[in-house]
Amino acid sequence: MLVWPGNPYPLGATFDGGGTNFAVFSEIAERVELCLFDDDGRETRVDLPEREALVWHGYLPRVVPGQRYGYRVHGPYDPSRGLRCNPSKLLLDPYAKAIDGDYRWDQALFAYGFDDPDSRNDDDSAPFTPRSVVINPYFDWGNDRPLRKPFHQTVIYEAHVKGMTIQHPGIPEDVRGTYSGLAHPVMIKHLQRVGVTAVELMPVHQFVHDNGGANYWGYNTIGFFAPHNGYSSFGCRGGQVQEFKAMVKTLHQAGIEVILDVVYNHTAEGNHLGPTLSFKGIDNPAYYRLVDEDKRYYYDTTGTGNSLNVR
Repeated sequence: MLVWPGNPYPLGATFDGGGTNFAVFSEIAERVELCLFDDDGRETRVDLPEREALVWHGYLPRVVPGQRYGYRVHGPYDPSRGLRCNPSKLLLDPYAKAIDGDYRWDQALFAYGFDDPDSRNDDDSAPFTPRSVVINPYFDWGNDRPLRKPFHQTVIYEAHVKGMTIQHPGIPEDVRGTYSGLAHPVMIKHLQRVGVTAVELMPVHQFVHDNGGANYWGYNTIGFFAPHNGYSSFGCRGGQVQEFKAMVKTLHQAGIEVILDVVYNHTAEGNHLGPTLSFKGIDNPAYYRLVDEDKRYYYDTTGTGNSLNVR
């Protein structure tokens, strides 16, 4: 497969009309494999050829929107030093704009054996993980602009994308509980009638459902740049991005601003006993705050298992 050097910026997968540039940050990685998946699930691995300013990158001609991918990061695995690289774990791109699929909980998602937290588990996690997706970045925003209504004139309606419309009899069943459902004329008319000027959406970043349960509110983020695929009626191979943008544009046209409830303090990877899904396997000490006295453990200010390193 043809691979060119590409560029270290922007991070993530960036389609330019002829191919896609891939860039991922990792200070501790010794090698990064880009894993491409075809429609039958077959995996092709390509080494990212360049490393510049701690960013691994490469450009693949003819890789187009809809392509599913992930990363395998080779590097040190020493939990006592906070190092958790394990190339048997397929990792989501932290900068993925779309994610296809969900997790099927299995011990392979964990970098250690359940009988010994300090051991190393080399079971391949790919059969149990979702995939990052290359998206089409182009969208016709027309003359859409932020409305910037003064705060003293703003009336905010906190809303859950699914809960807002999932049982609404006036909205077609095929778009209930989705971004399209929230932007349906029936819903917009209701919001305008009650005087709402802005909807504040409960988390719409891609989030993880815990093993054996459903996370309804969504405060368990794994993809900070990806609209949650469970709220899409357009599909999960980039359609959720187009649908989300269309929702925002439609609400703006109705004079309604969109505010996002965001969760930037932690991720769904949990503590030292949590799974290795993305950040933890790419560069654990860069992405997370670790306990200085024993970097095996995570500094947890949120009660959720970890705290992002934003210092």
